[in-house]
Amino acid sequence: MATDPLQKTTSPAAATDAPADLVRFDRVVKRFGDHVVLDRLDFSVQRGEHVTLIGPSGSGKTTILRLLMTLERVSDGVIWVNGEPLSHMRGADGNLKPANEKHLREVRRKIGMVFQQFNLFPNMKVLQNITEAPVNVLGLGREEAEERARELLDLVGLSDKVDAHPSQLSGGQQQRVAIARALAMRPEILLLDEVTSALDPELVAGVLDLLREIAHTTDITMLVVTHEMNFARDISDQVLMFDSGRIIESGSPEKIFSDPEQDRTREFLSAVL
Repeated sequence: MATDPLQKTTSPAAATDAPADLVRFDRVVKRFGDHVVLDRLDFSVQRGEHVTLIGPSGSGKTTILRLLMTLERVSDGVIWVNGEPLSHMRGADGNLKPANEKHLREVRRKIGMVFQQFNLFPNMKVLQNITEAPVNVLGLGREEAEERARELLDLVGLSDKVDAHPSQLSGGQQQRVAIARALAMRPEILLLDEVTSALDPELVAGVLDLLREIAHTTDITMLVVTHEMNFARDISDQVLMFDSGRIIESGSPEKIFSDPEQDRTREFLSAVL
């Protein structure tokens, strides 16, 4: 019998015992040389919440996602995921110290990311692109991984592209494969980084509709960086407005998009809406 491709592996009891804040940034600083990209950032994301990060280019939004994926290291502060430090680990004395690679690999298994560029393996067919990480990272059997991949390809409308190579797909189809690949890891947290920015305009709506469906029909926690404000309004529980590495305003999409408090927010939205 076919299983739900987005079925969660966390038991109800475990979810009840877990902290409400699935992600927490605790005075996080990120510097590149002398340039401060994130400045003592404090915010949290609750389990199952959809949070959209908006703001001008260079305001630190993508850096937040890259820190969560451990593609970058924090300069100061601590990132917590499910009550455990992501950026750090506990030493023998109980104090936090920078995380080693083994710790980072373990924690980031809970996190999936869809990038601006599709980042598919060009030498692999679609099915293998989706099964590679579940087999080699999660340790799934090949048969189970392929069954899950086929279910996800059906979900994203590409069940007939199992044996295609990425070069044989349109940009929109490649991004759908990338979404299926991220979901194949059954992440607790899904990060979306301007996932339509590399697409031709006529392909954008289909990818956004797919992501709306995922947002509205699953309990996956989502952090989204996007300039698609209508999409942000549709799927978000909370919107954070960034400027110069800081959150200058936060609230519901109705509040942020209809009645923002900050002049900088109103200025930004007038330019993108």
